[in-house]
Amino acid sequence: MPELPDLMTTKEVADYLRIKERRVYELLRLREIPSTRVTGKWLFPKAAIDLWLARGRAEEGANGEPPPPVIAGSHDPLLEWATRESDCGLALLSGGSLQGLSRFGEGKASVAGLHLLDPDSGDYNLPIVRESFGQAPVVLIEWAKRRQGLVLAKGNPLGIAGLQDLARPDLRLLRRQAEAGSRILFSHLLSQAGLDPDALGWLTETPRSELDLGLAILEGRGDVGLAIEAVAKALKLDFLPLAEERYDLLLRRRDYFEPPMQRLFGFARSPAFAARAAAMGGYDVGDTGRVRFNGA
Repeated sequence: MPELPDLMTTKEVADYLRIKERRVYELLRLREIPSTRVTGKWLFPKAAIDLWLARGRAEEGANGEPPPPVIAGSHDPLLEWATRESDCGLALLSGGSLQGLSRFGEGKASVAGLHLLDPDSGDYNLPIVRESFGQAPVVLIEWAKRRQGLVLAKGNPLGIAGLQDLARPDLRLLRRQAEAGSRILFSHLLSQAGLDPDALGWLTETPRSELDLGLAILEGRGDVGLAIEAVAKALKLDFLPLAEERYDLLLRRRDYFEPPMQRLFGFARSPAFAARAAAMGGYDVGDTGRVRFNGA
């Protein structure tokens, strides 16, 4: 399809939405589609149409049905444990923060787990959620703050003391898939340290989760990578802290009041949850449940 103009005609918006023109006129009659009238002709701002689509997908599934009870996006060990222990009925489908955001927008998940750094502001998750769903009825709720850092073999036999050491040619570096929040953070930290991320000795293996990365180091398939402290502690690996990040859950506002999310966040207020977070290491759950964004 050729590049669409900023203002689409009735035919262009029908093609864009893959519906018939008569359906567009029906939506116009019902005042359910963003539009403007110029010299007697209906025009449709593409940016407004994209936002309208995103809002509709967040409100209902992409096929007009409620999205499945799935938490997509970034994997978090504490969330995995709490989902199971709370018996909230939600399933986990890990695959990286950006993939979770996409699945949520497409109506393929009811929740997205995110830890996406905005390098310009230094904030997590809020900038991209505002940009993608700013006018939609969604909420962004803090799950936990987590320490991220370099995961190393037990005893740190290679003597890695900081990011500058990662430029050594003998090191086998691991990094997550492009959609992962850890990949974005790692690239930012390396750039801040004056290193070119593309010039380092990356392995071709791409761990799909924090745990996969830790296991690769435990089994000797790599020397160093970025992951959360809880993974290093669980696998008895060395850990060099570099940053604290915020992991949030994005969901439709009305779903917050449904039994699955109420059970999950109710359990997150329990002493057992706080004790587990402390035992795992690297978590701060003092603001768990705090609303970070509330859409229109």
